Amino acid sequence: MGTDEFGRDIFSRIAHGSRISLRVGFISVLLGTALGSLLGMVSGYVGGRFDMVTQRVMDALMALPGLILALMVIAALGRGEFPVIVAIALNIGPNANRLLRAQCLTIKERPYVDAARALGASNLRIIMGHILPNSLAPFLIIATAGLGAAILIEASLSFLGFGVPPPAPSWGGMLTGNAQQFAVSAPWLAIAPGVAISLAVFAFNVLGDALRDVWDPRLRGAS
Repeated sequence: MGTDEFGRDIFSRIAHGSRISLRVGFISVLLGTALGSLLGMVSGYVGGRFDMVTQRVMDALMALPGLILALMVIAALGRGEFPVIVAIALNIGPNANRLLRAQCLTIKERPYVDAARALGASNLRIIMGHILPNSLAPFLIIATAGLGAAILIEASLSFLGFGVPPPAPSWGGMLTGNAQQFAVSAPWLAIAPGVAISLAVFAFNVLGDALRDVWDPRLRGAS
């Protein structure tokens, strides 16, 4: 793959940058889907004003373009790995919230939930013992599919100069700066990280589609 203008090996920087891009992606997806899903299950089960307020907050977050929301978070918290994780989590959380809320609204009307409620089970026990286990499949599907989006957002922020600051070799950061200046004479500076981002996003999207095909009973019946 060659070297950059400082003599650093491009392949080594991509391999090292994968630690940053994948770590940010995994942590942000785990944080966003976990908090969004938990809030969605509680919101769907409790209902009332709590559900109304929660869904209006989710509407507000989803109304903002993802990159604009991420830039607002970074403007408030500053540059660094943690603000990027928070920004991506806020982009992914509302989708998980909506999906798990809809799942909870369906499951809480099932006969076994009514039986548990009649036996005196607490709301927490019903949520953790009945609703959560039956919602794991959509949770894992949206988490896996969100990994591709998280990597893409991190790369976009780093490309714009708002991501993980240099000299950390994140994939998006490798696309900016000298990679643009030497686009003609040394195209591998931009091609190599671009291919890494494309392959990672494609792989996680395919994995998410495969998990949905396996775990979604409606798709199984259609096939």
